[in-house]
Amino acid sequence: MSEAKAKTNSASLGEGSVGKLLASLALPAVVAQVINLLYNIVDRIYIGHIPDIGARALTGVGLCTPIIMMVTAFAMLACSGGVPRTSIFMGKKDVEGAEKIVGNCVALVIILAVVLTILIYIFAPQLLTWFGASSATLPYALSYTRIYILGSIFVMITLGAGPFITAQGFAKISMLTTVIGAAINIVLDPVFIFVFNMGVRGAAIATVISQAVSAAWVLKFLTGPQCLVRLRMKNLRIAGSVIGPCLALGVSSFVMVSTESILSISFNSSLSRYGGDLAVGAMTILTSMSQLVMMPLQGVCQGGQPIVSFNFGAGNADRVKKAFKYIFLTCVVYTTLFWAASMLVPRMFAGIFTGDAALMDRTVWAIRIYMAGVFSLGFQISCQQSFLALGQAKISLVMACLRKLILLIPLIFILPNFFADKVLAVFLAEPVSDIIAAAVTTLAFFSRFNKTLEKGVGR
Repeated sequence: MSEAKAKTNSASLGEGSVGKLLASLALPAVVAQVINLLYNIVDRIYIGHIPDIGARALTGVGLCTPIIMMVTAFAMLACSGGVPRTSIFMGKKDVEGAEKIVGNCVALVIILAVVLTILIYIFAPQLLTWFGASSATLPYALSYTRIYILGSIFVMITLGAGPFITAQGFAKISMLTTVIGAAINIVLDPVFIFVFNMGVRGAAIATVISQAVSAAWVLKFLTGPQCLVRLRMKNLRIAGSVIGPCLALGVSSFVMVSTESILSISFNSSLSRYGGDLAVGAMTILTSMSQLVMMPLQGVCQGGQPIVSFNFGAGNADRVKKAFKYIFLTCVVYTTLFWAASMLVPRMFAGIFTGDAALMDRTVWAIRIYMAGVFSLGFQISCQQSFLALGQAKISLVMACLRKLILLIPLIFILPNFFADKVLAVFLAEPVSDIIAAAVTTLAFFSRFNKTLEKGVGR
């Protein structure tokens, strides 16, 4: 693809039908997010069906979730704020400034990956025990974690740098990043787990290999002639004036994802105390279901972000409003449909991950409680992420903290004091916090939206 073609691709963000443009960007982003989800879900599906040890191994791998989420969170800290700023700079026709942002963000994500790899590898046993691992599940959790963390640099490059491709309008290329990696993972998982008889270690090795291929694909494209905004060696030296504003925006995404890690620890420790390994195993499946909700929402918002940010930077308020309307409606409709499916056919979801009768029954019961407020996430995520796309770092951070850090995590420990069935109380914390956070975030967004557009960028 020529540079002229890349410029035309970028310019289209400010022209034509907003609905068609959003579909062209969001659909590949949603597909990419769902396929990215397969990295963890496919592992859990195969692991959960290992003969004799499947339920224990699944619970053990589920205990690795806080570490996986923390790796993702630091990738978001380094890059998620840089993505909308790159789009805003493109809207201002400042390609050089946009390239400095890309270079600084990628450099930071590499540094963070190295530090995390060393720390987590050393302290993995202590961390997993703290997360709720029992003597029966710790060996599986430790085997998976130490192999996975050695490949964390590939995971963080893919998650952090990949969205810079979408920000330039190359949604299909960005989608291929995860399609290629996921396809490799799906093929390698059964080979390493069953053919080579490596169990959870095999699942981790398959994941690392597939993420390495995805990372190579991202770096090759960003350094190639196809991009208007390229990753260049001269921009890898971190400058405070460049990375500072990116981190200010990225903090909200970091909080959203890192609190998933804290949240997982809170859930697992409480459930381990009140319900044992069976309740923790059910939570592992519920975590995968939550990702089935969140990943498409993030894909829609990721696809819509370049349109919102570019036109905000260009001062085109009407296109920003139209883009948000489509993002909002898409997210709300999706979460409402997912809520209905969770209430009507919970056994279908549980059966994907386990054939163990006891774990199946416990999970079906938990789904109807835990997912009772999932319809509200469409409101909360679309508004919170639109704050981010508009460069509103402070309010985006507050809304990111509200649902999990301010509401959900305290409720996990508070509600059991008021219920005889303490496992029920722990699961109930999720819908209560979902609904309250959605109401507050939606009201905050609509009360500030027009004022933000009137103020504009630097005006």
